[in-house]
Amino acid sequence: MTRASRFLVRTGAMAAKETVHVRRDPRTVWLALGMPVLLLVLFGYGVSMDVERVPLAIVDDDRTAESRELARAFTAGHEFVEVADVDVSQVEPLFRRNEALAALVVPRRYAERLARGESGRAQLLVDGGDAATAVRILGKADAIARATSLDLARRTLGPARPPLEARVWTRYNPTERSAIFLVPGLAAYLLAIGAVMLTALTVAGEWERGSMEQLFASPVGRLEIVLGKLLPYLALGFVQLLLVLAVGTAIFDVPVRGSVLLVFVLGGTFLVGMLGQGLLISVVTRNQLVATQAATLSSLLPSVLLSGMIFPIENMPWALRAMSYVIPARYLVHALRGILLKGNGLATLWPDLVGLAAFAAVALALATARFRRRVA
Repeated sequence: MTRASRFLVRTGAMAAKETVHVRRDPRTVWLALGMPVLLLVLFGYGVSMDVERVPLAIVDDDRTAESRELARAFTAGHEFVEVADVDVSQVEPLFRRNEALAALVVPRRYAERLARGESGRAQLLVDGGDAATAVRILGKADAIARATSLDLARRTLGPARPPLEARVWTRYNPTERSAIFLVPGLAAYLLAIGAVMLTALTVAGEWERGSMEQLFASPVGRLEIVLGKLLPYLALGFVQLLLVLAVGTAIFDVPVRGSVLLVFVLGGTFLVGMLGQGLLISVVTRNQLVATQAATLSSLLPSVLLSGMIFPIENMPWALRAMSYVIPARYLVHALRGILLKGNGLATLWPDLVGLAAFAAVALALATARFRRRVA
């Protein structure tokens, strides 16, 4: 038997042994397959930046058909819902009680100004306690105001078209649903947590159970042990990725415009790196409790804060932007959004694949180098 065949046989034997451990431990199966689906559903519905049915107070000081028409323009599409018809002095108390997030103020002589051919002026007051929500409300109000202004211009000018007419199309996510933006990032986040947590407990568990000495007494080499322990979890990771994509497309209508094969190539490279990171943590700590804490801190926080999953990397300080280049989730989040939403191919996403491959190579090399065949 050649050296290569012996290497494959020993690696396969280690992988079979680890597979038996996985099958006998329902917690591992739940952590790998059940938890990601549950978290994806919870995050997909719970972490929503969509602004729908905004409670709107109407302050109509003009009381004319034109002012009522303007109010109807805001509420006709059900993006704004009228909750009160009040005086301007009552807007602040409504904001304080969270009964309204915006208030449309139509001043006196609004219709008179329109009749004279002048610009009609109205005011939109917005509760800015939540800056992100306030920006989205202003965006919706601006679109409604533009459409209303265009309609008034057409009525004033007759059938003639206005000299400039702007029509806006939003590509890739025309309905501006936050789930379409978040699910690809959540996929990377969940894969990172699952892969690091699973392997962070493997060697640490062997040390605590006292079975590491049996491995050292066997003729299996360091690389064979490392690869044998990673292969079953790599297979679980692929199933996990498939489940996350299936749930994302079925429940949240996330499109898949690019190559599914490329998704699994990039996802597999990412999984190898994260599994290597978890194994390195396991080798260094030799304790399941410490390994769990280290795995959580090294995978959870960076994958959320420095990957671009929620917060744009371009808006971060330069030090954090530089730090994000060593976070593998950054590359997978960018790649998944490019493949799923835009249909990008390898010609566009090759830098992400290179970054993931480099991290995977370093993580596996460090884990193998730190794995020493001695008890103390």
